[in-house]
Amino acid sequence: MQVLGVASEMYPLLKTGGLADVVGALPGALAGLGVRLQTLLPGHPAVLAALQDAHEVAHWPAWFGGPARLRAGRCGALDLLVLDAPHLYDRPGNPYLDGHGRDWPDNAERYAALAFAAARIAWGEVPHCVPDLVHAHDWQAALVPAYLHYLGAGKRRPATVLTLHNLAFQGLFKADIWSRLGLPAEAFAMQGLEYHGDVGYLKAGIHFADAITTVSPTYAREIRTLAGGMGMDDMLRWRDAAVSGIVNGIDTEVWNPATDALLAQPFSEVDLAGRVANKRAVEARFGLPAEAPGDGPLICMVSRLTAQKGIDLVAATLDAIVATGARLVVLGAGDRALQDALRAGAQRHPERVAVQIGYDEGLSHLLQGGCDAILVPSRFEPCGLTQLYGLRYGCVPVVARVGGLADTVIDANDAAMKAGVATGVQFAEVSAEGVLDAVRRTVALYRRPAVWQRLQAAGMRAEVGWQASAAEYAALYRRLCHREETP
Repeated sequence: MQVLGVASEMYPLLKTGGLADVVGALPGALAGLGVRLQTLLPGHPAVLAALQDAHEVAHWPAWFGGPARLRAGRCGALDLLVLDAPHLYDRPGNPYLDGHGRDWPDNAERYAALAFAAARIAWGEVPHCVPDLVHAHDWQAALVPAYLHYLGAGKRRPATVLTLHNLAFQGLFKADIWSRLGLPAEAFAMQGLEYHGDVGYLKAGIHFADAITTVSPTYAREIRTLAGGMGMDDMLRWRDAAVSGIVNGIDTEVWNPATDALLAQPFSEVDLAGRVANKRAVEARFGLPAEAPGDGPLICMVSRLTAQKGIDLVAATLDAIVATGARLVVLGAGDRALQDALRAGAQRHPERVAVQIGYDEGLSHLLQGGCDAILVPSRFEPCGLTQLYGLRYGCVPVVARVGGLADTVIDANDAAMKAGVATGVQFAEVSAEGVLDAVRRTVALYRRPAVWQRLQAAGMRAEVGWQASAAEYAALYRRLCHREETP
């Protein structure tokens, strides 16, 4: 089966978040299931620099304001198509934001260009790249089903899947961009792309995709409610039969504590001794004193620093968290006020709290390998990956009971502990008090070493790879491709 993936980023070429990890892991996970997944990406500098054996497979002289070439190539085992359009993508830094943290003013055209390129590939216009199905990811690729619908009369129409990685990002643009999208006037309607007078990219994808997946079953239920639907709940309930949740996995070769060169010392489920060396390395890296007798767990957060991630709740209760005996290290970037609040907490508690603003892939591995627990207090979380890394590395997840966090972590309640299946700590009240109560529970568990080690071991045995989820995707692809096709 030939599948065309369409996404705005992909690990290891370009990454701003978990979307890139998923897009980078799926091709390998599906390869053993008879699915060849070729991925179309925008030609950002980092992507073009990583492209190997590149050759031109299409040339479009006038493409959303300038010339574009479609290049085919590889990056390691990844099979790629890259839309090389310098007027759209040859920009430094973040793919979505300028140097001042503002959206690029032509983002509407940049990702319409990507989606229309995918549609032309889907129609069979590019030799040797004729997919049976198109799998689009998030709002940046969500116009693919709309282009296939409105401009595909008489052309082949492959099946389409749209995966919602985070419904909060919807690709909404003012109506004045309409003339630049190449779509007919009738498409700007309630049953098309119009959304409260604006142009809604994600809305269009939800409307026209054959199947809509989210990255966890619980999140699939949450987004069909008024509280969790971000204004899209009515439409998602209308498309109810097409919506499903498939939990994310992680690349268990990249994230393997027994072979991870980014750790100070490797370790495994049967021999956790190496975690001590990693903890010492984390303490040294963040300028914290070595663990003293009576200390509670060393807890990390590796996160975007935003209200969605519950970072304000941690900042509000930081002094009380320190009073439990826990220590906290934070790696991430985001809202400036939250960054400042966490830094202020580190200044108040220089031997208990440390903060590094920014993202460092290697350091994130070390934190998972050396910290005792990872705190994920999200108000909503489509899936989350850091808790999966934590399970894999014996870094016990402490998570809000939402979305994929609820689906992947088993709370250390009495019944689960007695059955030996508990893998972390969940809390239902997503508030400062809820976070603090979860930390107190975590500290109490940590101070019972035998209980804590059983919790770590159960987490490290948990299935966090892609095997089961990839099989669900492959089964979905096949169901869609076997349906009756009409142009």
